[in-house]
Amino acid sequence: MTGTGGGYWRRLVRRLSADVSELDADDLSRKVEAVGAVRACDCKSGQEVTVLGRLRSVELCPRDAVATLEAELFDGTEGVTLVWLGRRRIAGIEPGRTIKARGRIAVRDGRKVLYNPYYELQNAS
Repeated sequence: MTGTGGGYWRRLVRRLSADVSELDADDLSRKVEAVGAVRACDCKSGQEVTVLGRLRSVELCPRDAVATLEAELFDGTEGVTLVWLGRRRIAGIEPGRTIKARGRIAVRDGRKVLYNPYYELQNAS
């Protein structure tokens, strides 16, 4: 029992003493692996990926003549910016929502970006 008991107690103490945002990041990271998505920290520029995470922020960014809707997706390891060109609003795309997005990773201003990604809204769990 000490082999499994030590792990149980270690996890219990960690859960009781860890920061809530740290625990949330761990949970998100586990969900990413469970659905077969790629962790954001492992994505490389030019690679076609599927990422899963929670939207931290959503904002309308009027650049030049074309409006863009930008959302920051966080998967527990790193953030990816989702950009929909020519959109002002998309139903269901709101802060706190968990989504799965698929597309080709680009890098803009040192940040990972998915332009016009395919996306699936995930059930709250």
